[in-house]
Amino acid sequence: MTNRQLKETFRSTSGTVRWDRQGPENGKPVVLLHGTPFSSFIWRETAQALAQQHQVFVWDMPGYGSSEKRQGQDVSLAAQGEVFAQLLEHWQLSDPAVIAHDFGGAVALRAHLLHNAAYRGLALVDPVALAPWGSPFFRLAGQNAETFEQLPLPLHRALVRAYISSASFQGLRPGAAEQLVAPWSDENGRAAFYRQIAQADQRHTDEIQELYPRISLPVMVCWGAEDTWIPMAKGHELAAAIPGARLTVIPDAGHLVPLDAPAVLASALLTFLRTLP
Repeated sequence: MTNRQLKETFRSTSGTVRWDRQGPENGKPVVLLHGTPFSSFIWRETAQALAQQHQVFVWDMPGYGSSEKRQGQDVSLAAQGEVFAQLLEHWQLSDPAVIAHDFGGAVALRAHLLHNAAYRGLALVDPVALAPWGSPFFRLAGQNAETFEQLPLPLHRALVRAYISSASFQGLRPGAAEQLVAPWSDENGRAAFYRQIAQADQRHTDEIQELYPRISLPVMVCWGAEDTWIPMAKGHELAAAIPGARLTVIPDAGHLVPLDAPAVLASALLTFLRTLP
């Protein structure tokens, strides 16, 4: 299992972003956002399925995957929301459909609610969107980032692998864990891993949570029934907070729904996309 290479680059205010697109040029645009500590790799199978009919854009956020990672980099939710708005302008997309997982859900919501990014529709897959969020490990690492950065690389890699694997209910398939751990595996990646955790601040979702009732575009909320990172109750709460939003529960899937149940998720997303103008 190998990652599709992201061939294009964009200079954002938070560093160089790597991105790519696939599918017919005349297809309606769909943009996929990953979460943390992941990359666009999680969308590999979903992107292939959607690209049969749609023009699909994938990207690694600054500080993630194959995009730029550097000391002093702003990789907060606030910065990522601004970068996404910049990317949409760069791509000249005025009303794409947006599909966002985990942290990417908050990025898409912030870009829409605070930066006037317009979407044809929005699908949120196990998103970070409602307080409180952050696992005990996430909070511990955020409060002690400088200490964790001193971990020997083999211990760091083992920690990251165990952490990422815990997001899957099915168990990650051969090669998937390696692809997800690889961007964090060298010294630069180790620093970037704890940097993004240290900058994760719930105030960036608190700022927009009260605005959810104002959302007027079509929204689908998808949730892995076995998600242990963000409980299913948050899916019901979020769907209730957004007017007209409907909740789709994906059975036998954990937080990493795009890898645990790619076919079922792709089917749900294609059904949602067909309902959009």
